[in-house]
Amino acid sequence: MEIKDRKLHRIAATAVIHKDGKYVLLKRSLEEKAFPGKWTVPGGNMEVDDYINLPVNKAGQWYNVIEKSLRREIMEEANLEVDKLNYLVDITFIRPDGIPVVILSYWAEYKSGEAKAGEDNIDYAWATLEEAKNYDLIEGILEEIEMVDKILKGVDIK
Repeated sequence: MEIKDRKLHRIAATAVIHKDGKYVLLKRSLEEKAFPGKWTVPGGNMEVDDYINLPVNKAGQWYNVIEKSLRREIMEEANLEVDKLNYLVDITFIRPDGIPVVILSYWAEYKSGEAKAGEDNIDYAWATLEEAKNYDLIEGILEEIEMVDKILKGVDIK
């Protein structure tokens, strides 16, 4: 597999969102570069616009950019707001076009909104852990949902 640039990575974040014993799932567009037509959880790429117009500290740094980006993606992709974002796990892979991607995965409780598929998705569903096993999920998503399910039941995942 050819890697386009060994120093640059695309950074993305995802969220396993929980509500009343179910998790929101989104079906990716068939035109997506990575995992077309597969089911996943909300998330997406960090964009410069997520922080460039915000105030910086004295060192010229922005804080909480991933959280701001992920909340934007959750709203764009699923029309949902969430409570506190809790770090879950990180994932790295190389897209078919040779772009390395780092994904920071979080979990959160649903706060508000009526779920719907956004512009990058063609369907959505609320599914229990058992129901999620019947979806054509991106590899690893089921394991992330299982991790959150254990956390919610008070089981240590480490």
